[in-house]
Formats: sequence, C-alpha cells, structure tokens
Amino acid sequence: MIHPCILSGGSGSRLWPLSRKAYPKQFLKIFGDESLFQKTCRRVAAEGFSAPLVISNQDHRFLCGEQMAEAGLAGGRIVLEPQGRNTAAPAAVATLLVEENDPDGLILMLPSDHLITDEAAFLAAVKAGETAAAQGRIVTFGIRPSEPNTGYGYIHLGEAGAEAVRDVRAFVEKPDLDRAQGYLADGGYVWNAGIFLFSARTMKAAFEAHAPDILKGARAALDGAAADLDFLRLEATAFAEIENISFDYAIMERAANVACVPMDPGWSDLGSWSAVREVFPADENGNAALGDALFFDTRDSFVYSADASVAVLGLSDVLVVNTRDALLVAHKDKAQDVKKIVERLEAENRREAIEHKRVYRPWGWYEGLSDGARFQVKCIMVKPGAQLSLQSHVHRAEHWVVVSGTAEVTIDGEVRLVSENQSAYIPLAARHRLANPGKIPTTLIEVQSGSYLGEDDIIRYEDIYGREGTN
Repeated sequence: MIHPCILSGGSGSRLWPLSRKAYPKQFLKIFGDESLFQKTCRRVAAEGFSAPLVISNQDHRFLCGEQMAEAGLAGGRIVLEPQGRNTAAPAAVATLLVEENDPDGLILMLPSDHLITDEAAFLAAVKAGETAAAQGRIVTFGIRPSEPNTGYGYIHLGEAGAEAVRDVRAFVEKPDLDRAQGYLADGGYVWNAGIFLFSARTMKAAFEAHAPDILKGARAALDGAAADLDFLRLEATAFAEIENISFDYAIMERAANVACVPMDPGWSDLGSWSAVREVFPADENGNAALGDALFFDTRDSFVYSADASVAVLGLSDVLVVNTRDALLVAHKDKAQDVKKIVERLEAENRREAIEHKRVYRPWGWYEGLSDGARFQVKCIMVKPGAQLSLQSHVHRAEHWVVVSGTAEVTIDGEVRLVSENQSAYIPLAARHRLANPGKIPTTLIEVQSGSYLGEDDIIRYEDIYGREGTN
C-alpha cells in the first residue's frame, strides 16, 4: 500500500498577486474546474493508494477540508503545522504517522501545487519505483529537461541500464545558464521535482542517522498533538523548535541509498508567471492569455486578467497579471523576483500581501465593495447549512439586505428568517449570528457604519468551527 503525503504549506509568493498568503496557488482553479490541490489529491486516488495524508498550514485547514470534500475525496487525514518549517519536518511527521500502523508501508511525498498533465505517465513512474523503495532505497523522481532552466535544482544520474530506476551521483543546486546548457547537452541530468517514495521504516532509519533532532522534534509535536474538529493540530512549541530545513538538505544529500526514476509526465512546478505562461498555448507571435486580453504589435507576452479587458501595445517579453485589487507588470526575465514585491508589501503591513478582496471563510466568503469615512459595504455569501459565529461588535452597527436565498438572523436571542429583498438591522454591541438554513447559497449586502470598521472589532461567543480571533 502506498500512503500519499501531500505537502500543502506553501504560500506561492512568486505568483502574486493571484496567489496570496491566505489563498495560495495550490487552492486556485487556474487550470479548469479543479484546483492544483484537488488535482494532486485525485492523482493519487487510485488503486494501490490509501486515502491521502495532508500536512497543511493551520491557516488553510478549512480550505483543505472543503476542497477535499468538494472533490469527493473521503477518508483523508489533515495534519496542521502551527508554523512553516520547510519540508524536512513534515516528512518526519508523515514517517512517524505511517510507521505506527504500517512500518513497511510506502510513503509518496509530493507537493500540492505542481501541475502534471500526463497522469498515466506519472503513475507508471511511481509503479517503476515501488520495488526499489520496498527494498530500502529512497526514490526521487526527476523530470527530463526540455530547456536549460536555471530555476530548478538538478539531479546528476548514474549510468543508464535496463532498469527504470537510476543511481544518483549528486544533487546539484540551481545552476547559472552556462552550466544548465551543459547539463542539457550532457543528457545525464534531470530536474529535481521534489517528489519522493520511500518506506516508513527506511525513512525513520534515515532520520535517525542524518537528522535525529528533527525526528525527535516531530515525535514530540505528535505526542502533544490535539484533535481539532476533523484535524490533528501539532503541538506548537515542540514543532517550532524543529530545524527549518528542507528534506533535500536534511536527508537526500546525506543518504547513500538514494535512487531516481526519470519521467516526463508533463510536469511544471508553476514556480513563476513565466512557468505558468508556458502551460498555455501561444498565438503566432508567442503571446498567451487567460482572460480577456488584446495584443497589438506585441510578442512573447502573457496576460492573466480576472475581470477586466487588458490591452498590450508595442511590448515584448512582458507579464501582466490583473486581479480586482492589484496589477503586476513585469519583464518575463524578472518573474522569479516577484517575491520581492510580496516581501515589501509584508514589511509595510499591506493587505494585498495576505488576502484578496474576496476573503474565504469556512462558512463562505465576503468581498469588499465600497468604503469611506465611517462606512463599509460588503457582499457576503453563506453556504447552505453554514453559519457565522455568535458575535458582537464594539464600534459598529450593521445592516443586512438579502439578495438571494434565505438568512436565519439571530439578534440578542431573537431568531427570525429574512428572505430576498428583506433586511435586518444589528445595533451596536448586539449579540448576533447569521446562518443559512436553506439548500442554496445565501447572498446578502452588508452595510457597516461606525467609528472603527476593522475585522478585529469582534467579540466571539460561540463558533462551530472552533475559531478564535478574526479568522
């Protein structure tokens, strides 16, 4: 049995402004009706695989659960990291969880935010690596390079033979262009896809030999873990003390029993807007778009637009990414530097680094429409059967106008139904709750008025989602 372990803790900062900390790229539905996270989960929902083990940032717990349910993926387990700790820590956690019940079980550890278009080729590669993994080798999967890409790490393979599994001579850091061209010409190098297959017993021994403190910290975080609704929340203090290091550095570059299966499954890590651009078909001038775009006297450019027409005139090699509240214009050669913009926004405590205008919550979402001195207008959607917390506000009153569906409104203990084109008024300091008792989404317009309108103006009394603060 193969136990998929899906790592979903990243923030995808290089795909800003579409990917943001509160809603990163793995949950975006850029390539069809499913998100990258859902595609990853479904990819390993095949014969011979157990239900997935998802290790996620605690801030994304409801996104993981909701998207797994939406995709019809039942039985998976979601483990919550109190904070980001790179990839070695979750690998150790997954190893201990699987080893407890299936010591010889194989673990397939893979990122949640990569795109694979040929899933049959991917599954065939995993199948090819099973025997080696069961015999005690740590198997990684390498992508046959199509270009001298300087954005990926490389794996230097041993001599080719009749078997699909190759020995590994060395892991190579991201090269400069000259070295990357040499690797491509050599033919003995593959891109490091960050996907691994190993037995729980083998990996436990590897951590004991090469990174015992990480294994010890993971065990302490699990020993102190607590159930939180359908999630397992790792103990925060123990987890924070684990070294912040990648799985490659902690284990792969130190272990001797490493092997690689080269593959070509139509893979992309979507690590930049330039990588995203390569996925979409280009016109005769090399231009590609997702959304409403017009190109005039323009070559080799890419446009993503959420809700507006974007015209590009007289330019070459540009990336234009337009969302409802932010616009990125960059030369394609600077795509890897988009994270610097995010770092600047974070340093200035700008909302645009964290969340979109549409903010998702476990009960639905809200989106800011307008704001000014002492007022704010939002659109709110509440999913069928969902409800907001019982809460009050110190500085603001609220007016709700139902646009579609039916709302169940509680104000200071009085409960009533509010239908389409009806409204409710929530006075300052009133204890109130909004719920959707129906079978279709409830949409309403909320008008806030008061001296302070921040999301942190909330006193929460009851919450079915176990949340604290403003999340």
